[in-house]
Amino acid sequence: MSIWKKKSLSLLLSEADESEKGLKRTLSSGALVALGIGAIIGAGLFSLTGIAAAEHAGPAVTISFIMAAVGCAFAGLCYAEFASMIPVAGSAYTYSYATMGEFMAWIIGWDLVLEYALGAATVGVSWSRYLLELLSKYNIHIPLELSCSPWETLTVNGVTVEGGIINLPAIFIVSLLSLLLIRGTKESATMNNILVVVKVAVVLLFIILGWSFIDEANYTPYIPENTGVKGEFGWSGIATGAATVFFAFIGFDAVSTAAQEAKNPQKGMPIGILGSLVVCTILYVLFAHVMTGLVPYHMFAGDAKPAATAFAVTGYDFLQTGLIIAILAGYTSVILVMLMGQSRVFYSMSNDGLLPKFFSDIHPKFRTPWKTNLFFMVFVCLFAGFVPVSDLGHMVSIGTLLAFCLVCVGVLIMRKKMPDAPRSFRTPLVPFVPVAGIVVCLYLMYALPAESWLRLFIWMALGVIIYFAYGKKNSNVPNN
Repeated sequence: MSIWKKKSLSLLLSEADESEKGLKRTLSSGALVALGIGAIIGAGLFSLTGIAAAEHAGPAVTISFIMAAVGCAFAGLCYAEFASMIPVAGSAYTYSYATMGEFMAWIIGWDLVLEYALGAATVGVSWSRYLLELLSKYNIHIPLELSCSPWETLTVNGVTVEGGIINLPAIFIVSLLSLLLIRGTKESATMNNILVVVKVAVVLLFIILGWSFIDEANYTPYIPENTGVKGEFGWSGIATGAATVFFAFIGFDAVSTAAQEAKNPQKGMPIGILGSLVVCTILYVLFAHVMTGLVPYHMFAGDAKPAATAFAVTGYDFLQTGLIIAILAGYTSVILVMLMGQSRVFYSMSNDGLLPKFFSDIHPKFRTPWKTNLFFMVFVCLFAGFVPVSDLGHMVSIGTLLAFCLVCVGVLIMRKKMPDAPRSFRTPLVPFVPVAGIVVCLYLMYALPAESWLRLFIWMALGVIIYFAYGKKNSNVPNN
């Protein structure tokens, strides 16, 4: 059987038809925008902004966010066209199956494990850090050895532990949200909508209250001079900063994985994808501008809670606890969306026979891929509990960038091979937009450390082995 066989558009659309055993269509356009905002506003805003500013871009971290958003916009326009054409669960995996064939679809599906599962683990670790900060305000202290992995150092209130046992708070939140996803997509989306309202309100409050406390001297120099090392300030630092925060921009990607559960995917997908990107880019730039204006950027070095550090300058101490609670809400919704996205990708791959049927079993009552949710609950908990957050973050970014590149390539192929296929949304300025998306994403991948490329190669090599050992033999998609 050919490794380049493709799924026909008619087959994909037939899979999108709701049936008694299929996924339930419950998500409106508004819910899809909220789903995207839920994924985007989180770690990138509340933690990685400080890291990118202190180590890479300085006050020009705002330019880093704009650069990342430009790459996302090009890719997002390509995602929107695919999502309106092929409203099937699976995101970039499904699109690749229709355009580049089974082997490339497997590659992108395996890559999405990096993007979603490890992304959920990354945010879970950050969630645990802010939880410790919140609990300490009420003199509740979880043993630090039970709050970090064996290979990292954690300091809370002047107490330091070098190498813990396990990160139990991270495992707790991942397990709780996995069980919620089993309960149902509509229930999960309702919870996400509540969390989105809370954290957007606090982000706006941070911007409004912090604006009058900005010290213009903190913006000088706006682009710090490069130290002579690639990625340490200067324009290369801005690019590295963009690559560092890039994984927080995967909200519209997560929206596309829910296409089969959208009430009107042809209309809802473009609105959800592009709407969430526009809203969050504006909030990101304003938030970063205020944060780096409140205190000198170098004060964020090694700070796991830079938003709280910056906000302390305003003197609104009574809002500090509220800020931390909002950050926890933000992280919670990000983890929720990432876990949902990953389960839908594996659901699609299992339906195609590339993975065991276990991953596509639908719960008889809740109509969710509950076994996949349980599998990833364990998988993500292992990473969240035992792997340092620094090792997880770059793997997520490079996986996301690779996925975006392949989606842009897919639009070019579909326009050439299926120019007359129905499209309720068309990517404008083809081939410029997809080519620009490829160039920007590859440039940001280049800006990441060499270790990220090595880990990507090892992960992909493992995926290739699994495909030829199991997926190729068990694929149930007919040869064209």
